[in-house]
Amino acid sequence: MAIAAASCCFSSLSSAAAAYRGSLPGLGLGRLAPPPPRDLPFPLSCKSEHKRAPKRDSSSSSPAKTSSDKGKPISQKKYPGRSKDERPYPFIDGDRDRGSAGRSESTAFGSFGLQKKEKRGYDFTEQQSQTELGNIQDAAFLNAVVKVYCTHTEPDYSLPWQKQRQYTSTGSAFMIGDGKLLTNAHCVEHNTQVKVKRRGDDTKYVAKVLAKGIDCDIALLSVESEGFWKGAEPLQFGRLPHLQLLRIGQDAVTVVGYPLGGDTISVTKGVVSRIEVTSYAHGSSDLLGIQIDAAINPGNSGGPAFNDRGECIGVAFQVYRSEEAENIGYVIPTTVVSHFLNDYERNGKYTGFPCLGVLLQKLENPALRECLKVQSNEGVLVRRVEPTSDANNVLKEGDVITSFDDVHVGCEGTVPFRSSERIAFRYLISQKFAGDVAQLGIIRAGGFMKVPVILNPRVHLVPYHIEGGQPSYLITAGLVFTPLSEPLIDEECEDSIGLKLLAKARYSLARFKGEQIVILSQVLANEVNIGYEDMSNQQVLKFNGTRIKNIHHLAHLIDSCKDKYLVFEFEDNYLAVLEREAAVAASSCILKDYGIPAERSSDLLEPYVDLLTDNEKVEQDFGDSPVSSLEIGNDGILWA
Repeated sequence: MAIAAASCCFSSLSSAAAAYRGSLPGLGLGRLAPPPPRDLPFPLSCKSEHKRAPKRDSSSSSPAKTSSDKGKPISQKKYPGRSKDERPYPFIDGDRDRGSAGRSESTAFGSFGLQKKEKRGYDFTEQQSQTELGNIQDAAFLNAVVKVYCTHTEPDYSLPWQKQRQYTSTGSAFMIGDGKLLTNAHCVEHNTQVKVKRRGDDTKYVAKVLAKGIDCDIALLSVESEGFWKGAEPLQFGRLPHLQLLRIGQDAVTVVGYPLGGDTISVTKGVVSRIEVTSYAHGSSDLLGIQIDAAINPGNSGGPAFNDRGECIGVAFQVYRSEEAENIGYVIPTTVVSHFLNDYERNGKYTGFPCLGVLLQKLENPALRECLKVQSNEGVLVRRVEPTSDANNVLKEGDVITSFDDVHVGCEGTVPFRSSERIAFRYLISQKFAGDVAQLGIIRAGGFMKVPVILNPRVHLVPYHIEGGQPSYLITAGLVFTPLSEPLIDEECEDSIGLKLLAKARYSLARFKGEQIVILSQVLANEVNIGYEDMSNQQVLKFNGTRIKNIHHLAHLIDSCKDKYLVFEFEDNYLAVLEREAAVAASSCILKDYGIPAERSSDLLEPYVDLLTDNEKVEQDFGDSPVSSLEIGNDGILWA
């Protein structure tokens, strides 16, 4: 079970982590996805306020501290009225090298670090000062590690016009200079207030969240108070560990933070176990990660991990727990941290890690390579191309990708990494930024060619996180419409979602940017909608014969309708028909009876703009491009 190490520990995180993956073993959630290629980790923070009980029974609502739970974030939540020992422990956790993938990975922080060092106060160079680990409690760099106190107010996805009861959590963070700190994104998710406290101080200072990287589980904070920074020294960042140099008893790693079990700083020690592309539980992404055996517990999320020279080599963010394994923790390496900081510096905001947008297959079989006219033992087969990716304009199914920016791709989908290692092909993609161009070497029908591809973040048909924090909704005559999202699936009973809708959520691809699966969440009973009261969680496909693209499109169609009837078409040709004038007349009364402030979310008040041009024709029904479970198995290397 992967656990994030901040301080947000609550049972809903268990289901969130499972939904995020859709295929986490051992959770008993009935997800429709196949088993993942590897066990997945969980983020770690510690929550504190009592959470509202779920509206419907769900098997995913159990606390997240059992050894059978896998792939969950860890947080240290606090629940009023309970003793400290009774708190549940849900899990919430959390490089850029433009050269060859085979080069040694140093700090490589680019312009954000090295060029800004003197001007901004960031210091990403190596610090040669030796620190005796036996005296680490007296080390000066520990003063740069702070405790984070966050108050969260999550949206209510089933009742999207309101929010859930607030709760608090604690986590860890550390100073990087220029009045800024780093922590995990899951530590400050849905935050309404963030405060930080230095070691040995009893004053809490208000912090501001400047940027959150959901996919990499990193957040950038700032504190304006000068008193907080008095005498503070930012941490020094070190290079990526070299596994080939490891020997027993050496290359130690030390994790520092404020986990549960006490209020003072905690220090745990271990060694680096492996470095590879890792599943990030909070962000539903695959990025470079460092596996360690040092203890990481709820509340450690966002805290730094040090090497034996006192240099920060990454950010603790998640752990894996099961009956078969022990002491498996994960650290976000400095290469991923540098990518996040450089992205923020270049764009003034965080834009995210890009993807190639293709599903690949290994070419280990000689007959398969011969059939595709691949002469050498290299390359991966393009099985699917996402319609929303730029690669859809360049690549075709059946192409074989043999190189990425002149780095050869092996038949197992790996590329050279440092001097004597290999790593998953998607590692090269994660080194790019949104909008960057990659040169792909491909074999098509036996002929070799090079093609440029623009890389951008992936478009999810069913998002794992809601931008802006509050979900969109539309209420028409008591019919509540909202886009399908993973948080909504977590909050609802899966039986009420339905097998067909869950399959679409797991395996369908967006056919165009902005596409959504719009569902009828529930019906607020009224005379005008008699006979439809029991309808819930059904996808609405058409309105008055027009196929619905997204919820904004549905609102536009209803607003511009002049027909006598409002006709909604659902799955399996189920119809809901309302008289338009009666529906308009009843709306205000329904809102008043149910205490709802508005008939639609604020984003639907903006004029509708159709992003799908006439030239962009969709061959299949919207939201109806299934990806079979076989295509997401171990041989499906990635949706890059």
